[in-house]
Amino acid sequence: MSVQAHSPAAAVTARPGPTAWAVLATLCFIYVLNFLDRQLLSILAKPIQDELGVTDGQLGLISGLYFALFYCILALPVGWLADRTNRVKVLAFSCGLWSAATAACGMAGSYPQLAAARMAVGVGEAGGVPPSYAIISDYFPSGRRGTALSLFNLGPPIGQAIGIAFGASIAAAYSWRLAFLCVGAVGVVTAIGVWIFVREPRRGGLDAPAPAPAPAEVLDATTAAAPQSGFWSTCRLFFSHPVLLRTALACAATQFVTYAVLNFTTLFLMREKGMSLEQVALWYALLIGVGVSAGMFVSGRLIDHYAPRWKAAYAYIPAAGLALAAPLFVGFVWAPSWPLALAFLALPTALNYFYLSPAVTLVQEEVRPDQRTLAGALLLLVMNLIGLGLGPTYLGFMSDWLRPSHPDNSLQLAFYSLVPFYGVAVLAFLWLARAIRREGEEAKA
Repeated sequence: MSVQAHSPAAAVTARPGPTAWAVLATLCFIYVLNFLDRQLLSILAKPIQDELGVTDGQLGLISGLYFALFYCILALPVGWLADRTNRVKVLAFSCGLWSAATAACGMAGSYPQLAAARMAVGVGEAGGVPPSYAIISDYFPSGRRGTALSLFNLGPPIGQAIGIAFGASIAAAYSWRLAFLCVGAVGVVTAIGVWIFVREPRRGGLDAPAPAPAPAEVLDATTAAAPQSGFWSTCRLFFSHPVLLRTALACAATQFVTYAVLNFTTLFLMREKGMSLEQVALWYALLIGVGVSAGMFVSGRLIDHYAPRWKAAYAYIPAAGLALAAPLFVGFVWAPSWPLALAFLALPTALNYFYLSPAVTLVQEEVRPDQRTLAGALLLLVMNLIGLGLGPTYLGFMSDWLRPSHPDNSLQLAFYSLVPFYGVAVLAFLWLARAIRREGEEAKA
């Protein structure tokens, strides 16, 4: 394998070879499918509502809480299993499962059937991202992981953009059901290819060795030869470690906003801004693809540049992005026409995602190689259970609550109610920065 290290020096200086980049591209494509499958429901919300009679509140539940409960909770045992078995096989099986469930969404004839299929998608996707984080961390050495993980995190914006363009186009020309069936079939084929062709990397092969820890130390981010940690010991470590816990909570506060916006923007643009499916397929798809990708990549590059000398950058970069995004988001909600709304939304779309690459990189750097998959799953548990589970659910029910008194702009008013949560997210990242600084001071002492 082109990036495997065979000495301490090699672990530090190894340059990723063609195999590493090919694996990264493959995992990014799987992440594209992961997010495409997940977001098709919100992209096709309008035709689904028209055919199945789904309310905003019901839509929020199946895209938020119902999905998140299975996705987040099952990620823990799957992460623990992947840390002890073949992570690539776990990922391939999970991809096949969520893809088959996505196809089942296209055959749903009622809201309960659609809800059951969405829960099954959540079950499969529980085994998608955490193993990928750990695989990438064993193909790319420290100092390059921020960029590698930021490239991997381009999966969501690419998946969203393709989903918007493809899903809206298919729904406009044929049927929303066909979009689910086609995407599900592509995922099953991809899962088979991953099972056959992608190799499992050596755990901790690119981590620099560290001196033996003192007895009081509970966490050594670079010790690859330590005995495997148990499930509960890793969980206790994660929730007792200030930096890890605050990272998860800050991400959760951010995702409360980002997932709520993501799951209802297409419906908002069509119902209250006057966009058609064809216009959504072109303009909103471009905005999502370019904006979120830029946010993921730029933040990853900033982290690789600043974090080695200034570790608090892991917190300050996301905080600055969210603070700049909030007033522009207000302009998006206020705008009287969809072209102006998209113009206001362009920059916040990038800035809203300055949190993910720094957070994932920080967690992967803070734990041992045999803890990475489970630690990634715990990060996803906290931020998705709160953000994905509660954000869309809150916004959907808020819109339903406001509809009797404001039938023409209930979603607009519900979107305005998200603005204070930007402040909560900024404060959470500043709280994380304080923990990072304190950890540095203790290390020096």
